[in-house]
Amino acid sequence: MRILLAEDSKVYRHLVTAFLRDWGFEVVIANDGSEAWKLLQKPDAPRLAVLDWVLPGIDGVELCRRIRHRDPTEPYIYTLLLTSKSQKQDLLDAMQAGADDFLTKPFDAPELRARLLAATRILEVQEQLVKARESYRVAATHDSLTQVWNRAEIIDFLGREISRARRSKLPLGVVLVDVDHFKSVNDSIGHLAGDMVLKEVAQRMRSRLRLYDGVGRYGGEEFLLVLPGCDLGTTTSRADELRLAVCSQPVMCNTHSITITASMGTTLAGPCLGLEAILQMADAALYDAKRKGRNRVEEAVREPVSQ
Repeated sequence: MRILLAEDSKVYRHLVTAFLRDWGFEVVIANDGSEAWKLLQKPDAPRLAVLDWVLPGIDGVELCRRIRHRDPTEPYIYTLLLTSKSQKQDLLDAMQAGADDFLTKPFDAPELRARLLAATRILEVQEQLVKARESYRVAATHDSLTQVWNRAEIIDFLGREISRARRSKLPLGVVLVDVDHFKSVNDSIGHLAGDMVLKEVAQRMRSRLRLYDGVGRYGGEEFLLVLPGCDLGTTTSRADELRLAVCSQPVMCNTHSITITASMGTTLAGPCLGLEAILQMADAALYDAKRKGRNRVEEAVREPVSQ
């Protein structure tokens, strides 16, 4: 594990560095508080920091305070303060500033090592909690089969993008996708083949979307795409590119080669349309695509406003 050591005393710096390296730590050294703060703001900053209380530039207590005021989504940095101060009020001040532990100089090597072992265990547990939380988040927001967003999450994303588009006065494209003749795949080859088709369709579409586009499983064999910044012409053009990607090659399932196509309906999130109305328009366009022979893209046609 990497560890930051901020200590202005050369004697203590060399002594502690030797201990840390003997114990298997990779040591990053800062000679003063300002240098330590710069190192701690880097994306790959050490997760464990040993800070002297009295440092040139920024002292150890202020460093602890700044660390605790970082973005809470950034990795947690465990801080151990070293100091010659020994009053109980000093300990309280350090903890209130955000220090995790406190070690009074002079100290012996076993005591320092014991504190660092405890810190390492705490960071490991915290990392496990972060991973567990992310796993729960993905399970709650993603479709377990295709690994794209589930229905609730893609609709929530569409709602957020509608609000953003209205504020920014930029277009927002919406595409509803249906895998053609999907039921016949399930009926003739089996549900395992159907699952493979859905996973492959999702992967082929997702690999061709921008980072800020949205794709989710809308239900059954249907997918919903949200394309920020796209007018209707661009949305339809991009939908056709995705349609061609979907049917570019068969899906293999054991000895079966499954030809797949998709029908798509496109629309715009107009400034006066609610979310349900937008989805209804995309659905109507999708219905037209299927009615006209499938494996095609159709745009939604709005009723003319009566004068």
